[in-house]
Amino acid sequence: MSKISAPARTLRALMLAAAVGWAAGNIFSPAHAETVRVEPARVEAPAFASDRLSVEVIGQGPDVILIPGFASSREVWRPLAQRLSATHRVHLVQLAGFAGEAWTHGDGAFIQPAVDEVARYAKTLNKPAIIGHSMGALTGLLVAQQHPEAVGKLMSVDSLPFFSAIYGPQATAEGAKPFADQAAAAILNADAAGFRTQQERGVVGLIRNEAARPAMVEWSVASDRHAMAAAIREVMTTDARPGLAAMTTPVWAVYASDVNGGAPAAVADAMWGREYAALPGVKLVRVDDSRHFIMTDQPARLDALVDEFLAKAD
Repeated sequence: MSKISAPARTLRALMLAAAVGWAAGNIFSPAHAETVRVEPARVEAPAFASDRLSVEVIGQGPDVILIPGFASSREVWRPLAQRLSATHRVHLVQLAGFAGEAWTHGDGAFIQPAVDEVARYAKTLNKPAIIGHSMGALTGLLVAQQHPEAVGKLMSVDSLPFFSAIYGPQATAEGAKPFADQAAAAILNADAAGFRTQQERGVVGLIRNEAARPAMVEWSVASDRHAMAAAIREVMTTDARPGLAAMTTPVWAVYASDVNGGAPAAVADAMWGREYAALPGVKLVRVDDSRHFIMTDQPARLDALVDEFLAKAD
């Protein structure tokens, strides 16, 4: 296996399964499953139409926008959203092209149009808090950089401002392009059986909860391949670090550590500390015994952090 294909395959597994995991709304423990049966009233976001995303609104109170990640469904946030709906108005975003949501943009741009639409929606609210997972967190970070007046605060869940920094501190957006192209081609060219196998293998490194893994795979399989290819190519080559120093939006960056199959604590601490170093006032919080899908592997810990994040006066 060449030096190029190995890291590209790792990135592909991370992004596809991560997005899958980010999308895994049905990825909750049996304990969560019972509480999900009793749901607050849902409504589509009033007076908002977009071919880039849809929004489901539940609850009443201060506004919170939840954004899933690559190939993910809004359902990945369902347990948290239902809990928060007792005290907040929760806006569950579903990005077009993922987990069965229609995609009409072929091989066109993905991230910036999504950022534009999230910002447009946020401006109809009262400076909402945004909580995003992985690619959803990158989207939220870019909204905060480009439209700081629209965002009250941001929680980034297991997401770096430059995904390809996993290659190391020397990585650049330009240098990541060959790997990004490979990852996109792998998505587009795999047959159905091969694609499913990719997802089943990749998801293991993204979530400890074995019972949740099959659901994640289905989210990815239901996603539009062209949307996935466009998204992964852009995620791997989008570097939001140059905009960190000028940011004024309060940011919490929550990240995972797992000695058995994930990133060891020292590695995770070093990477997140390095990549967010330029962001004034960022709060870095490590969650141990979790892989990429913190909301599934450590739901109680993430719930507590979200409550603290939302209650804090900034």
